[in-house]
Amino acid sequence: MAEPEKFKLADILYGLVVPILIGILIIAFPAVIQPALDGVFPPGDMMTPPSDYAFITVILTHGFSQMIVLGVPLILGLLWNKWAGGAAGFLTGTLYYVAWSGYNTQYSIDMALQAYYAMGNDPNYFIQSLPPNLWADPSFIGNWIVGGILIGYIAGALNNKSFSFKRMLGAGLTAAIAVGVMQFTLNMTVAAGAWMAQADPGFTLFTVMLPSVLLGVIAPILAKVMTWYGLLPGNR
Repeated sequence: MAEPEKFKLADILYGLVVPILIGILIIAFPAVIQPALDGVFPPGDMMTPPSDYAFITVILTHGFSQMIVLGVPLILGLLWNKWAGGAAGFLTGTLYYVAWSGYNTQYSIDMALQAYYAMGNDPNYFIQSLPPNLWADPSFIGNWIVGGILIGYIAGALNNKSFSFKRMLGAGLTAAIAVGVMQFTLNMTVAAGAWMAQADPGFTLFTVMLPSVLLGVIAPILAKVMTWYGLLPGNR
């Protein structure tokens, strides 16, 4: 059995410091950055309209989380194979689906309470404003669980273990845009909140496709850099 490499200071940097910093950054977006952005670009409520630039908050918070959730299977698909990408997408997509459903349920209940107070504490209006079972929302299931599987599988199938940056970029963009189009379609049709997307299709398309296109470019760049340093999954 071959001896492992000797311990180096770089191991602390890449094995401890960098993962902790990334974890802090991920937590900071919803815990610190979103409240700060909400103060600059108010999201609005039942009584006041949102800021014209509230979409910036959406992109930098939900868009960023989407890039993390779908970026992991995309990179694994590019560097390893389609099966690894699809399996990773199932895991990350399922976790995000559970979290996203819970977040939107709480948000919808808060909106129902605002409607209750705005309508003179009418309990019937509150009950009518309550959201449906968002864990059964087909758009949530399709956007994250199915979308996670597809983005990793498509990227891996099209790239087919190639280290050519052009092929990685083409595969990554194709997979990301395909999943983005699917998400837009689901949000406009079968989603419980489809009426909100239908009210402004251009905005819906923009907020869905911008993170997808950015992901389709950034993920292949990260994957290519990982090949330079031998940071490859499996036995590649």
